[in-house]
Amino acid sequence: MESSATPDEVQVQRMKVNFSGNRSFLSSFGYDLKETLLPDDPFRHLKGQPPGKVALGLLQYFAPIFEWAPKYTFAKFRYDLLAGITIASLAIPQGISYARLADLPPVVGLYGSFVPPLVYAIFGSSNNLAVGPVAGISILQASLIGHEVSVEEDPKLYANLLFTTAFFTGIIQAALGIFRLGILVDFLSRSTITGFMGGTACIVILQQMKGFFGLKHFTTKTDIVSSLRSLFTQTDEWKWESVLLGLFFLAFLLGTKHVRTKFPRLFWLSVIAPLIVVVVGCLFAYLADLEKHGIRIVGSLSKGLNPVSIYDLNFQSEHLSVVLNASLITAILALSEGIAVGRSLGLLKNEQIDGNKEMIAFGFMNLIGSFFSCYLTTGPFSKSAVNYHAGCKTPMSNVVMALCMMLVLLFLAPVFKYTPLVALSAIITAAMVGLIEYEEAYHLFKVDKYDFIICMAAFIGVLFFNMTTGLAISIGLSILRALLYIARPPGCKLANIGGTEIYRDVQQYPNSYLLPNIMILQIGSPIYFATAGYLKGRILRWVEEQENLSGNDGDLQHVILDMGGVTAIDNTGIGMLFDVHRDLQKKGIKIALVNPRLYVVEKLVASGFMEAMGGEENVFLSVKEAVASCRFSMTRA
Repeated sequence: MESSATPDEVQVQRMKVNFSGNRSFLSSFGYDLKETLLPDDPFRHLKGQPPGKVALGLLQYFAPIFEWAPKYTFAKFRYDLLAGITIASLAIPQGISYARLADLPPVVGLYGSFVPPLVYAIFGSSNNLAVGPVAGISILQASLIGHEVSVEEDPKLYANLLFTTAFFTGIIQAALGIFRLGILVDFLSRSTITGFMGGTACIVILQQMKGFFGLKHFTTKTDIVSSLRSLFTQTDEWKWESVLLGLFFLAFLLGTKHVRTKFPRLFWLSVIAPLIVVVVGCLFAYLADLEKHGIRIVGSLSKGLNPVSIYDLNFQSEHLSVVLNASLITAILALSEGIAVGRSLGLLKNEQIDGNKEMIAFGFMNLIGSFFSCYLTTGPFSKSAVNYHAGCKTPMSNVVMALCMMLVLLFLAPVFKYTPLVALSAIITAAMVGLIEYEEAYHLFKVDKYDFIICMAAFIGVLFFNMTTGLAISIGLSILRALLYIARPPGCKLANIGGTEIYRDVQQYPNSYLLPNIMILQIGSPIYFATAGYLKGRILRWVEEQENLSGNDGDLQHVILDMGGVTAIDNTGIGMLFDVHRDLQKKGIKIALVNPRLYVVEKLVASGFMEAMGGEENVFLSVKEAVASCRFSMTRA
């Protein structure tokens, strides 16, 4: 449908486009750098303030405790006290269990819930996050470091390498936060994390068969084939008593989770369930002397606070490469999990979480923790969700948890030496079941098949090879998908919505009307070396299709390029526009540009393209204005 406007009516007043001189390189580079590293400009409120306020603002940014502590009230403390005690009851069995996954002494898992939470309370920005060791990273570190040093042959060196890994992890995380490079964490997509955590959960569950069946030896490999082979080649060592007790504990733990689902107010039952299992297991092991029946127990746990390990950090060149490799992988994974959990819970309270602040907090937490016999810690979902549901108000709940853990380390640690290993296996298995998000995988299958493939690549890679391979394959597929998006950018032909002055994608709105003699193309991506060739071919094919439809090469007189989505252009992209202009000019077709960005205009002016296409008279604010001008020029001709 054509507009009935007369030539006089189409001579609308045009908005002036800025064609002033180019900005300097330093100016444009500084602007781009600021948008990359400081898109939210967290220090904008400090501009023009006295030095004292600037110093206080910086202190509050890097150490948020100085922001919330002066406003802290007893009313908030009551909630934080309850939440802290609640997560401490969960941290005890989890700490012992996850330390075993990392092949460390069980008491080291308790150390991770003492010093790191105190550090996080100072530097952390999330009111809901509860920090401590996590299962997936525990077994991943055991796998990576275990290939370098055998825990059976040299347990001291093995533990020191894990503490050294935490040291370098802390440096990496803090550096990413200070230099605001959180964009690197975004390479771990939701699909990758879902598949990786699901595969890891399955591997962890298989590893717990050692505890369920009362085996003394089990493979250190993490693939499913090795785990099943190790399990079924030792059938003569299976202990039915251990299996029966483990199934009883597991049924109790899963039952409490089911109760929580049905009756959300009883969430505390599933929270204290692991501690109940440990306490009941300890009593049962002590009274029934379970070791005589082949059911192994944890053994002695040393009493006392975290020993200093700063002098035990190992920087020898022969081990440095594997430590740095483990640090880099686990640093990114820990950040992804912790930040995702903090943001998810923050949204429920309408709180904004600064990912870069959290990176700094995690970095200092692991860096300082490595000095006090702590391996890597982050913000696990299970403990943080409990903290949220228990009504926490500030990071003070982490302080309360740390103080409770201090009392346990000073007075109660030896009591847990009677904990049956099968009880810990049941606790770990129950926790891992919740990490297998089959509903999320099915959702990905329905919504986006490529995302499903990325998810399954991580899952199958972890399950049949190892965690590093699974993660690498999934990330590789994610990057490949991003490259496909880059190399084949979106674009469409616009048509008029009948009875309006709106122009939309003709494929999305098949009842819209193509304008005679005018073709409108929308480019929705940067134009640079990776996209220039494709875009050139696509534009010329659109022109050819339009000419074939009309049956007369002279019918098409104007091509309007809507460049509102072109955020950047390089020299190759400019060369592509010159080629397109030259090819269309041979056909007697003129080019007009709509809404080019300032950065793009600067490049087009400097390269001479603007002059070649007829100057600023062919640059318009909107498609409507460009169409009106093209119609006016055709009536004059």
